[in-house]
Amino acid sequence: MIRRYCILAVAFVLLYSGVASAQEFPIMDMIANNVIQKYQQMNCEQLWQHKSGPKTEQQQEFIQILRGNPQMRTAFINKVSPTIVNKMFECGMIP
Repeated sequence: MIRRYCILAVAFVLLYSGVASAQEFPIMDMIANNVIQKYQQMNCEQLWQHKSGPKTEQQQEFIQILRGNPQMRTAFINKVSPTIVNKMFECGMIP
């Protein structure tokens, strides 16, 4: 839990200090890698449950960061989409 707060704090600092460039989001990469790993380890039943579950405070904060930074959002979506979409296809969630 403390690790998540640290990751979010660093993401905020990088986002607002201008240190992170359009091509370089190391904290976002760590979060994206965690998302990818989580989806790779889920079975279909877990995916269905996850889909309808509430978001944590940390997830909501990260979503707000992504909403405020289109470049970071694009990088995040481009990184996690293949894994998520493939898992959804495997589980019959998309045609």
